[in-house]
Amino acid sequence: MSNPKQLCVQSLQWTGHSLKVLDQRLLPEQIHYDEYSDAAGVTEAIRSMRVRGAPAIGIAAAYGVALSAIRHYPAADWRQRVTADIGMLAASRPTAVNLFWALDRMRKQLDNGDGQPVAALSALAEQIHAEDFAANRAMGERGADLLGESKAVLTHCNAGALATGGYGTALGVIRSAFQRGHLQQVFAAETRPWLQGARLTVWELAQDRIPATLIADSAAAWLMKSGRIDWIVVGADRIAANGDVANKIGTYSLAVLAGRHGVKVMVAAPTSTFDFSLENGDGIEIEERHPGELLPDCYQGDGSLVSAWNPVFDVTPAALITAIVTERGVVLNPGEQGVRSLAI
Repeated sequence: MSNPKQLCVQSLQWTGHSLKVLDQRLLPEQIHYDEYSDAAGVTEAIRSMRVRGAPAIGIAAAYGVALSAIRHYPAADWRQRVTADIGMLAASRPTAVNLFWALDRMRKQLDNGDGQPVAALSALAEQIHAEDFAANRAMGERGADLLGESKAVLTHCNAGALATGGYGTALGVIRSAFQRGHLQQVFAAETRPWLQGARLTVWELAQDRIPATLIADSAAAWLMKSGRIDWIVVGADRIAANGDVANKIGTYSLAVLAGRHGVKVMVAAPTSTFDFSLENGDGIEIEERHPGELLPDCYQGDGSLVSAWNPVFDVTPAALITAIVTERGVVLNPGEQGVRSLAI
């Protein structure tokens, strides 16, 4: 199976014996791919945020397991080595549930498979990649139906082809809506501290010639008060059974502001992002990254009185969300019913 067709950019390229990862830390100034031939390299690519976005992290991890099998089979202890690599990949980042969902599928194939394990694990990784692309296209159409004739939307972080197997979740909705001819303007919040909106989202939209306007995160309330948007469209890294959504830090504040200004909030995410083991968002582990990502150099080092708190996700209560859009269907007002209706 070949990689799914992309509209503008591929964050992951599978060669059959290695995984090429677009280093998103360098965008938009440089387009550079690192090539990995083992699970350790893929783990570091995820941990270092060369690859990011919940679906893309899961896909990369699946390919990491395939690379582990290629590397270790047919040694006598190859299963133990692949199992250890799965554990290493699982420890790379804690919040995106797609990582664990994809690894669980690969582990089941490892446990139940026989015959040609390398071919089977590689084929499953490619299948996970292709399924995500198809899911993005499906939710793009469903989300565009909800947007209707809306002329402008705001998005936060990057939930496009760069963050998925292709096309995107939130940006998939935006792409589909723009292709229908109604959507005319996309506002993108800069998304501090990694500036995914400034570095990735507006660049990705420009590749598809979709008009994009960058705003400072702190300008969002004034934008809403101006009446220039009627929807916020975002992705998700984990969704609890009651519809609480973990997404990039700043999503919660946008949802609170949206409620104040009568703006609707859409979350677009594949069902692989749902975690039905969690009744609500209180149980979602929120990753906190190194303070040095925020602090100027002059405040770093022993003896400094200045520190930094750097959570990279927050949880938006279901009551603040208008709709959750998936490849299987749409849940309106999830605060009233949760999302168990979409359970497998």
